[in-house]
Amino acid sequence: MSFAERRRHLPRLGMGVSTEFGAHEVSGGLDPFEMRAWPGHAEFLEVGVEVARGLDGTARSWAAKGLPTTLHFLDLNLDDPDDFDAEWVEGFLAVRDVLRPAWICGDAGSWHFGRRAPGQLHLLPPILCADAVAPMADGIARLRELSGLEVLPENPPGVAFLGDLHLLDFFSRVADAGDTGLLVDVAHLAIYQRQTGRKATDGLDGFDFDRVIELHVAGGTERLTDGFAWVDDDHGPELLPETWTLFETFLARCRNLRAVVFECERNALADVAPAADRIRAAWDAR
Repeated sequence: MSFAERRRHLPRLGMGVSTEFGAHEVSGGLDPFEMRAWPGHAEFLEVGVEVARGLDGTARSWAAKGLPTTLHFLDLNLDDPDDFDAEWVEGFLAVRDVLRPAWICGDAGSWHFGRRAPGQLHLLPPILCADAVAPMADGIARLRELSGLEVLPENPPGVAFLGDLHLLDFFSRVADAGDTGLLVDVAHLAIYQRQTGRKATDGLDGFDFDRVIELHVAGGTERLTDGFAWVDDDHGPELLPETWTLFETFLARCRNLRAVVFECERNALADVAPAADRIRAAWDAR
């Protein structure tokens, strides 16, 4: 069955928020249950998971109530077959069984060099070239087969990008080769466009918006280091103007969109409320 047929079975989740291990319990950040009490603003929870750490109490409590989730991996290099080792697969499937997610997603980049270990975890974007497409697509198909769930690759953030393809062209090729849908992080896309000297909506012509199932929206902070201007993808409450432009553009064009996530897990509810309200209003108006 092709993805065009499989996507008909994907649920409409609405507007969700993100969390990861300790985001609420350790740092005093956003309480997803408090957000959910605000109608329409946390219809589901996207749980970021590093298998070695597992799930914290907040994620387990959410799952125990039978509330909707998606599973966002934080430790898998999709393009590396050796990353699918038996220990990781066993741990990942155990998390899947607890969360019972609607689908799996994750930044399709490099989460680590060498063996998977806490001191080596990071995130770098893929090299945007034709040779990098097939290994990424193979990893997506493998994880889909292992998990029994759809796997939506996400465009990662970065301060520098290598390769001769536009980021959207690269991920379109990955989606075609892997017969999958896409998660487009418009905050990451805004960073890419800015860091490569492009306008916010450059490169959208010819992009297959019908493959987009989920959008991410998040704040970023402009920084200057030794004269180098860059954007810190810190999931803050203030969104770049380009992020809003891209969010509204994608929202209007993605006919098969099932979900939008406001990534704001390490902020107080009062701080994220204005952006959350604007996101919800845009979702309702589409």
